[in-house]
Amino acid sequence: QVQLVESGGGLVQAGGSLRLSCAASGPTLGGRVMGWFRQAPGKEREFVAAITWSDGTRIYTDSVKGRFTISRDNAKNTMYLQMNSLKPEDTAVYYCAASHWRPSPSIVGAEYPYWGQGTQVSVSS
Repeated sequence: QVQLVESGGGLVQAGGSLRLSCAASGPTLGGRVMGWFRQAPGKEREFVAAITWSDGTRIYTDSVKGRFTISRDNAKNTMYLQMNSLKPEDTAVYYCAASHWRPSPSIVGAEYPYWGQGTQVSVSS
């Protein structure tokens, strides 16, 4: 089983930055896709970003393009989400997730059977 441990959430002023980390253990991440999702109160879970572990192919939801950067450190089995220019509407619980083998990133939560515990990101105005 892939196990995911998140860190880096917190409270920040609008315009500030946070970096989320997701450390993975268990089976190899090779061949998998890793992703970030978020869920704000009263809203559906929303795709944020994803990356293929093998070649680093990245995708983002439109609302975070140019502000967020997803990356990976293969040696550390860790995925990151650098969040800059944060806005109050970015406030949500952020989850990291891992897929089974797949060749390209996916925006669909059902493609990710392994999930972290979630970390709260709060952006004040």
